[in-house]
Amino acid sequence: MRTTGTIITRGRISFGPWSPPRLRPVLHLVGRMLLALSAAMLVPALADLVVSNPDWKAFMLASGVTFACAAGLTYLTRCPLSGGLTLRQAFVLTPLAWTAIALFGALPLYISDYVQLRDSFTNAFFEAMSGLTTTGSTVIIGLDVAPPGILLWRALLQWLGGIGIVGVAIAILPALGVGGMQLFRTESSDRSEKVMPRVREIATAIGLVYLGLTATCGLLYWLAGMTLFEALVHGLTTLSTGGFSTSDSSMGKFGPAVQWIGTAFMLAGGIPFVLYVRLLRGERDGLRNTQARAYLGLLLVMSLGLAAWLFLSGRYGLEEAARLAAFNVVSVVTTTGYATADYSLWGNAAVGVFFGLTFIGGCTGSTSGGIKIFRFEVMVTVLRSYLRQLIYPKGVFRRVYAGRLLPDDVIASVVVFFAFFFACYSALTILLMALDLDFLTSASAAVTALANVGPGLGPTIGPAGNFATIPDAAKWLLAFGMLLGRLELFTVLVLFLPQFWRG
Repeated sequence: MRTTGTIITRGRISFGPWSPPRLRPVLHLVGRMLLALSAAMLVPALADLVVSNPDWKAFMLASGVTFACAAGLTYLTRCPLSGGLTLRQAFVLTPLAWTAIALFGALPLYISDYVQLRDSFTNAFFEAMSGLTTTGSTVIIGLDVAPPGILLWRALLQWLGGIGIVGVAIAILPALGVGGMQLFRTESSDRSEKVMPRVREIATAIGLVYLGLTATCGLLYWLAGMTLFEALVHGLTTLSTGGFSTSDSSMGKFGPAVQWIGTAFMLAGGIPFVLYVRLLRGERDGLRNTQARAYLGLLLVMSLGLAAWLFLSGRYGLEEAARLAAFNVVSVVTTTGYATADYSLWGNAAVGVFFGLTFIGGCTGSTSGGIKIFRFEVMVTVLRSYLRQLIYPKGVFRRVYAGRLLPDDVIASVVVFFAFFFACYSALTILLMALDLDFLTSASAAVTALANVGPGLGPTIGPAGNFATIPDAAKWLLAFGMLLGRLELFTVLVLFLPQFWRG
């Protein structure tokens, strides 16, 4: 099997002129994904039907429309896929698929009888995009009394988006060389092939691990006191690091046992899923993974530091301080977005800490968003080397990551990613301020969208608020920011270059 120039499959990269026939395999794959989405809509339809909620009709109608469109698209674009996708086709497929699924995923929300989503496609699309990108920002007020179908559909979108981004991070982004992800092309390909010889088997193994961890999480929630429905919804949105809840109080509604379980499974969602497969196969070297160890170390240090602050300041007792600190730190770093308390009331220092943590994210190959731990590791390595070079101009300093020399193209990609991330962040913040949002709301909304975290800071969109009252134009900007951040910026931005389409 050759991977040069293709995504996991055989074939060479073609940089020839772009032509419509090249879109056929892309559109065909999008059609297949929409077929699966139409089947998924039947689940919340059944949930509403069981409790005699009229929204089951909306889900059935949306399922039928989605199926008809998907079947027509799949039939009209049928073509052999044995040759795989070229680099350009992969660039087009990723944002196109995410956008199409969000659009059709918004359909049942838009035609439902639920007053906060009905007849407002802006709200419906924002909610669907937030779910699919596992961001967790919401426009719904009164989740405690929302229909079960809508609550379950939001959770399903996050669960599908979580496993979807794991697949993209393992199969597509390393081959595209986005933001230093080519660093994992050799690591994930070589090591994965040692685990199992075929990519399809790797994907199946990761899917089974994802499903197994989700079921375990839901079962433990149920045993800890959640209702069966609450356990199902939160099981789907915890491992996917999505953060949609069944209550306006988020996880603050539930007891300490539930919160500790949530902390553990959010933490698990931020670890590369390939590591789980390797550990289940008995390969203990996965425990020495550089990125995972840095991720766990950061969470431990920040949780202990914040817990000490909360305890010594007299706000909470020891156990409660440790629980609240660990839960909320893990929630923000893994970009889950659950909350157990309004941490904006913990003082300016705590607000500053959480604002900084919003940028970080978990490991690549996990369900979490953010800049990702490995990019910070690469930047620290490069900065350390540069400072040593200033002190010893004639010295030779090796830039090593995970025991291997860092290639120059990886360093350049990471530096460019940081530059573009903060450029996009600044632009989005300014655009939101131009819509008359205050600075704190604009700045935190911009980063929470790009990093796919969920809640922002301040009284409007903070842990105790939501995005219902912000202008529609701001919601569309933030929905685009969610897509941009979830797909690592360049996968989307490259489509705006005329040269990409000219060839």
